[in-house]
Amino acid sequence: LPLPLPPGRPRLGRAPLLVLVVLVLLVCPARPISFQLPGKARKCLREEIHRDTLVTGEYEIGAPPGSSAGPSANLKITDSAGHILYAKEDATKGKFAFTTEDYDMFEACFESKLPVGTGRMPDQLVTLDMKHGVEAKNYEEIAKVEKLKPLEVELRRLEDLSESIVNDFAYMKKREEEMRDTNESTNTRVLYFSIFSMCCLIGLATWQVFYLRRFFKAKKLIE
Repeated sequence: LPLPLPPGRPRLGRAPLLVLVVLVLLVCPARPISFQLPGKARKCLREEIHRDTLVTGEYEIGAPPGSSAGPSANLKITDSAGHILYAKEDATKGKFAFTTEDYDMFEACFESKLPVGTGRMPDQLVTLDMKHGVEAKNYEEIAKVEKLKPLEVELRRLEDLSESIVNDFAYMKKREEEMRDTNESTNTRVLYFSIFSMCCLIGLATWQVFYLRRFFKAKKLIE
């Protein structure tokens, strides 16, 4: 059995715990993604990003081990509408940055151009480090431009972090309201459909009673 809390000791509610989890997820730095890209293959990475969000990335494509040819791959970043946000042919190493205009699903695709020979072609190692939001901002450059002190830079970072958390909660609240409206609309439609079905069944049963009554009278089985 769980031990009772001593009097006067506050309980840890769900809301502070949720805020703590979000803070940990936002403060912890994102790790780069690495994967193997076979010859003449295409691999894509997708991520949902909020509107008006700065997105930065750094990529590196390594040559296959033991191969005399260098790395050969194309990189293209698009949104759900097919708009090209960044494209690079024969990409080896570089950086990209863009700002989102709306909440959307973004896709980064790497397409290998290495020919597939008779033997097994070693795969290329692709490393992608993609950041967005607070983690994408360079606070060192901001401090140099605005001549901020270390404490002011940290306060700016905390301010941006808190604003990001507020925006995330506002977005979750909006999605919850949309889902609630959808559920209420679905429940209303199901209710009307159920009433319509009951009316149809009652009408069909009534018609069957009158039809059978006329049929039995025609056969002189009842008066």
